[in-house]
Amino acid sequence: QVQLVESGGGLVQAGGSLRLSCTASGRTFSSYRMGWFRQAPGKERDFVAGISERGGITHYADPVKGRFTISRDNAKNTVYLQMNSLEPEDTAVYFCARNRIGGLIVLSNDYDFWGQGTQVTVSS
Repeated sequence: QVQLVESGGGLVQAGGSLRLSCTASGRTFSSYRMGWFRQAPGKERDFVAGISERGGITHYADPVKGRFTISRDNAKNTVYLQMNSLEPEDTAVYFCARNRIGGLIVLSNDYDFWGQGTQVTVSS
């Protein structure tokens, strides 16, 4: 069983920045692609960003391109999401998740383990 624990959420003013972290248990972290999703109240869980096993390939949803950066440190079993120029529309619970081997990185059904989520609130 893999456990994912997110941290770093909070309340920030529009235009501000936050960095989310997600630390995984186990010894196979570097064998899996990782992703970040978010879910706003009353909305579906949406893909935000994904990263390859060694971090060389990243993918972003259009609304966050140029503002968010996903990265990982395999020595620390941790994936990060640096969020800059935050907007009120970014307000949501943010989840990290582990992508199934061979799964599509943008598809939430292709992720097998999820963190509990961390709240990000951006005030206008």
